[in-house]
Amino acid sequence: MTSFSIGETDFLRAGLPHQVISGAIHYFRVHPDQWQDRIRKARLMGLNTIETYVAWNAHEPRRGEWDATGWNDLGRFLDLIQAEGMDAIVRPGPYICAEWHNGGLPNWLTAGERELRSSEPTFLADVSDYLRRVYDIVAPRQIDRGGSVVLVQIENEYGAYGSDKDYLEALVALTREAGITVPLTTVDQPTDRMLADGSLPELHKTGSFGSRSAERLATLRSHQPTGPLMCSEFWDGWFDWWGGVHHTTDVDTAAADLDELLAAGASVNIYMFHGGTNFGLTNGANHKGRYLPIVTSYDYDAPLDEAGNPTAKFFAFRDVIAKYAPVPDELPAAATAAPVFSVPLKPAGSWTDAAASTPASAVPRTFDELEHLSALVRYDVELPEGRGGQLVLDEVRDLAWVSVDGQPVGTLSRTRHDRSLRIPAGRTLSILVEEGGRVNYDHRLGEQKGLIGAPALDGTPLTDWHSTALDVAGIAAEIGFSGGNTSSGPGSTPSAWVADFALDSAADLFLDTVAWSKGYAFVNGFFLGRYWRNGPQRTLFVPAPATRAGDNRLIVLELEQLLAPTADFVPALALGDTEE
Repeated sequence: MTSFSIGETDFLRAGLPHQVISGAIHYFRVHPDQWQDRIRKARLMGLNTIETYVAWNAHEPRRGEWDATGWNDLGRFLDLIQAEGMDAIVRPGPYICAEWHNGGLPNWLTAGERELRSSEPTFLADVSDYLRRVYDIVAPRQIDRGGSVVLVQIENEYGAYGSDKDYLEALVALTREAGITVPLTTVDQPTDRMLADGSLPELHKTGSFGSRSAERLATLRSHQPTGPLMCSEFWDGWFDWWGGVHHTTDVDTAAADLDELLAAGASVNIYMFHGGTNFGLTNGANHKGRYLPIVTSYDYDAPLDEAGNPTAKFFAFRDVIAKYAPVPDELPAAATAAPVFSVPLKPAGSWTDAAASTPASAVPRTFDELEHLSALVRYDVELPEGRGGQLVLDEVRDLAWVSVDGQPVGTLSRTRHDRSLRIPAGRTLSILVEEGGRVNYDHRLGEQKGLIGAPALDGTPLTDWHSTALDVAGIAAEIGFSGGNTSSGPGSTPSAWVADFALDSAADLFLDTVAWSKGYAFVNGFFLGRYWRNGPQRTLFVPAPATRAGDNRLIVLELEQLLAPTADFVPALALGDTEE
């Protein structure tokens, strides 16, 4: 067994001074069959540690339905880290931010009126149940029990949210009671208020920043006179949102900032070493006056790109690390072009016209009231006396397609702050609402989704709404099973499409979505995620384990219009224009 502790100036591993040189890989953003490859490449860059968040909503999307298998097999991920001869840092939250849906908190947890991230008893009881399950996995894998885990973090950037010391103390007590014996840390941006509010005297403070290292370390030291300095989120890139640009950071500048950190003797966790992908509907959103949903790619301009290939930043960071720690002679293989081909998409009919599945209600029911975890709810109401007029909504969360008697009228966007639309006379008003990703930061966590409030026509409330939940993945599975043989023609909107293609062997693929508008894509039932011509992201990453030698099937659920009914697979990632 090996010990890991905090000394006067350094981390002590087996009693000797130790500089943690870590990189972040979120197991829930990487196909499990590719975990080992990404971990190994981290070691080849010179890292000695892997850090991961734990996403509560991935493990327990519905209350009581806990899952720690497959994609959620945190234990296996930690074991693979140990098998590579590396240490692990675990950050279980419960809140993680991470540009992840709802900041990692399950919808069922945040749907009520309880005070989040606080010592409020019912919230704390649910958090305690969650953390005990996580620590059942982590505790036997601590370094002093022969495992890989050397640090566990309490909460996450809490100083940017609150200052409830009773909450932090309860988390610490529970963590220790659950058998966690390694040092406990907190992380905050290095400002006086955040560092003071976000930690406790018995917890080791670390910082999150991506530049001006000396200045930030000095601020951190002023709040913590002894112990090792650590930047546990060294931001080497940034995330993207729909309608923005693809963010990159200058390689030489990022390498110089890393050099400054390591030269100061500080430990570091590079955020991200490998970002991966927001597969399915797992992307979060930011809202600082304007709702901005995160794209499917979480490439982050990291040393290892979204597809797991080394970038120029990988080799620049490797050269810096080699000045301070041993780096293996072996290099990872360079990226190779993926198979390039095009296949026609066959129309498979409409897919959002399911019969109303719920009794009528006076006002539209939210996603949360429906306990709906997928992306779409369709709202239908009979227009009084068949008349049209000015439709006014309290709020749409997050994007709505409005039609009357099946004929499109227009869209309403939360990002654009839309609330009103003139509609023609007709019998039935239908509003298809997409939940574009739950806000993952600050005090909008857990906000309700769907049509909010009571829609009105020319000032008169519309009543007797049918709210029909649409399970995107379930619909795709039905189409995939049937082969897309439906009676509806290609003119219907939204429309489903099917393409079959053959591969000589399983392979990473890059699906170009530039000729499509907005929707969701699946390969062999694997949910690749969202696409949107709003950009910047142009390709969807198809991990090799989702493909197979021989026949493969692509399902596309288009919400608007395909510009061309083809599926083009291209040689490499295309993540959009940068600011340069």
